[in-house]
Parts: sequence; C-alpha cells; structure tokens
Amino acid sequence: MSEKIIVSRDYGVLRLLMNRPEKKNALDREMYRALIAALDAAAGDDAVRAVVFAGAGGNFTSGNDLADFRDFAASAETFPALTFIRAAASFDKPLVAAVTGDAVGVGATLLFHCDLVYASPDARFKMPFIDLALPPEGGASLLVPMRFGMARASQYLLLGEGFDGEAALRLGLVNQLAPAEAALDVAMAAARRLAEKPAEALRAARRLMRGDPKEILARIDAEAALFAKALTSPEARERFAAFFASRPR
Repeated sequence: MSEKIIVSRDYGVLRLLMNRPEKKNALDREMYRALIAALDAAAGDDAVRAVVFAGAGGNFTSGNDLADFRDFAASAETFPALTFIRAAASFDKPLVAAVTGDAVGVGATLLFHCDLVYASPDARFKMPFIDLALPPEGGASLLVPMRFGMARASQYLLLGEGFDGEAALRLGLVNQLAPAEAALDVAMAAARRLAEKPAEALRAARRLMRGDPKEILARIDAEAALFAKALTSPEARERFAAFFASRPR
C-alpha cells in the first residue's frame, strides 16, 4: 500500500490515514488507488467492522490534486476519484471521519457518505466547485440539500462559502467537536464502539437508514459526466490557468 495512505488496524477498525502533509493531503491518482484497494479489501474482510478516514499533519484533505483533473476530462469513467467516491457511497460497513484543518472539495463531500464525523472547532470545510467553473461532485448536489436544506446548500455550493467546525456541528454534518489533537482518538473510540455491535444488525440498520444507494450512485455519475465536460470549457481552463500561475515555482 502506498506510503501516501497509511493503513493500520485497531481490533475491528481499519484506519486510512491520508499522508501527504506537504500538499495538505491533496489526493492524487496513487492515493485514490490505495484508498479504493483498502475499501475493496475491507468490504470482503469480516474482521473489519468499521473504517476511519483521517489526515496527517493537521489537515484532513485539501481535495483533488488539481493537476490530475486534466486526466479526468480524458477518461471520467476510469478516473480513480470517481471510482473512490462510488466505493464509499456503496460501502456497507460504517464509515467514520476525523477532521482537522482543511476538508475541501472531495474532502468535504466524502463526509456526507460517512456515518459519524468528528471535527475540531476550527476545521475548515469548503466546496469550491463553481469557483473553478465546475459542477458539484461526489453526490453533493443531492446530499447537501438533503442534509442542510436548500437555503444553506445554495450558500455553500452556489456561493462556495466556507464554514468551520462549529457551523458543521449546527448543520448536522458533524456529530461532535473535539480539540484537534484529540479528534482522531474520539473518532477511533466511536469506531471501536461500532465494531462491537452485532454486524448484521448494524448493516441492516444502515441500509434502512440510507435507502437504495442507486439514486446516489446515479447522481454521482450524472455529476461526473457534467464535471468532465466542464473541465474542457473556456471558463474552467481560465480558472485552472490562473491557479497554476499563482503557485510558487
């Protein structure tokens, strides 16, 4: 498994630590492939009862590595970011997240597929898709209005405003706040509690609560088709050129 994704086990809990701190854990193709492989293995391993996502170095993840978006436009169907979010959306065991620092783009939308989310009060959530001339992804266009209501969804998806851990708690995205240094411990403790529950009853409860995943998967695919098309638009090329021009050389 890639060193950019550190995989560890704690009894029945599989921890997936995004480990690219120099890039605020921006997810590249290698990291996506490692996460997909880990979820695929966990799905078939009865010893794994819950999965925890976390980030190293003070940030959850700053989202997709923007350099990889060029490949997404060429092959959206096989791009690993799409495969990963579909894997998370259809995973039938509990998903838990520990969020500190930045949770941007897919780093934010992933949380809507988690059962429990623990965050530091000063965590920073942002879904800036439209600012990059792109539509929402990861099922966000469906899940954010469902969770937040249309007014708040418009604020965070259309205006692209950021919000902190305190706001995420009020909005119902986060279950509990914890100091940054304790967020992962709190998330792991919750995951261990889930791992001790009767497995089949837990899966059944999740299926009943979440409903048929086909609607979410269909929305993810519809977003991805629009996303790939948007990446080739003059607006998106202009926004991306400005982004890369502003990066330190």
